[in-house]
Amino acid sequence: MRESELAVIGDAELVEELSLLTTQAARMRARMADIMAELERRRCAKAAPAGARR
Repeated sequence: MRESELAVIGDAELVEELSLLTTQAARMRARMADIMAELERRRCAKAAPAGARR
């Protein structure tokens, strides 16, 4: 969205859009953390000797 488009939108609409984007960003960060943790878990599982797994 360009600055000229933002200029014609009311404050309430801008705050609502910002809130939506903030929520989406938080969800994306949480999903990224989940994916990174899963990759780390898999990496550690591969590095562990076969007899050491539980």
